[in-house]
Amino acid sequence: MFYVNARAIIERGDGGAGEIIIQTRNKPNEVALELPGGRLELYESIYDGLKREVLEETGLTVIGIEGSDKRIDTRGIQPDFEVECVEPYCVYQTINGPIDSIGMYFICTVQGQHQETGDETKDVRWASVDEVYLRMIEDPLQFSSVDRAGLRYYLQHRHGKSF
Repeated sequence: MFYVNARAIIERGDGGAGEIIIQTRNKPNEVALELPGGRLELYESIYDGLKREVLEETGLTVIGIEGSDKRIDTRGIQPDFEVECVEPYCVYQTINGPIDSIGMYFICTVQGQHQETGDETKDVRWASVDEVYLRMIEDPLQFSSVDRAGLRYYLQHRHGKSF
């Protein structure tokens, strides 16, 4: 099986330097810190899947996606075939391990009050970028396997953190 995922790096604060949403995965044998997101459904738009996953897991409504102004689609050109192109913040691909997947990370802004528990998640909260960085340095294994790479990319390229 091959999976396609959309994942959110939800920022608040001064230009993203403030805080991001993290949560704890709440599935048997999969307890780890992670970012909101998950699998796209068959023929689901990437942005629709991203918004759905964020709402299900955090209770928050996505109101902004960095780069969404560049989205295009081919609706109306061929009635039985449509494609969309978007610009994610970054993309991951598993190159070894038990699950074969590819996914896109998007920088998002949200509105609403986050819930503490969601769809297979608990302890949804805002964490400072510095706290997430320190946790990644001290014990990267506390984060989900996929999000270790995504967070490392984000912290290094958006915030200049070294690993």
